[in-house]
Amino acid sequence: MSFTRAELESFRDAEVPDLIGPDCRLLFVGINPGLWSAATETHFARPGNRFYPALLTAGIIERAIDPADGMSVADRSYLVERGVGITNLVSRATARADELTAPELASGAERLRVVVRDNTPRVVAIAGVTAYRTAFGNRGAKTGKQPRRFEGAELWVVPNPSGLNAHENVATLAAVYRKVAIEAGVVSG
Repeated sequence: MSFTRAELESFRDAEVPDLIGPDCRLLFVGINPGLWSAATETHFARPGNRFYPALLTAGIIERAIDPADGMSVADRSYLVERGVGITNLVSRATARADELTAPELASGAERLRVVVRDNTPRVVAIAGVTAYRTAFGNRGAKTGKQPRRFEGAELWVVPNPSGLNAHENVATLAAVYRKVAIEAGVVSG
């Protein structure tokens, strides 16, 4: 599947539904959906995004998922059965995360509190340290396990899998994602 720029722009401000099952143990939190994700109603769907390859390399999933054309019902069910959920800090789609305002991110942190209370995952993994710092008002935060729990869950800040994050590759993302998956009980250590 491919989209023209105009087609993608038509999805600006659209929302992608959360993917969270009843036994969510590990909740990944993106910054907000991109336009491709909104067009396909699938988190981390843009071709080149390293999220699903990193999950596979980390052993969180045992088969490849290619969401570029939208995720199949079987793939969604598979993630839910594995105890993996996905949401975003901010629900509205933009071309780039830097289009979001600080108040939007702070409001997203409050929305996330409700999502975590309602779904009780063991671990919450927020993908993006800069967005986390802004959303939670913690300018000195670093990636890794955070010192305080978040609504009863362990809180981690993990690298964002976007291709724009040139400091990371599938292997480095997988190493961090595996740590959070072990902590959540999704994979064994």
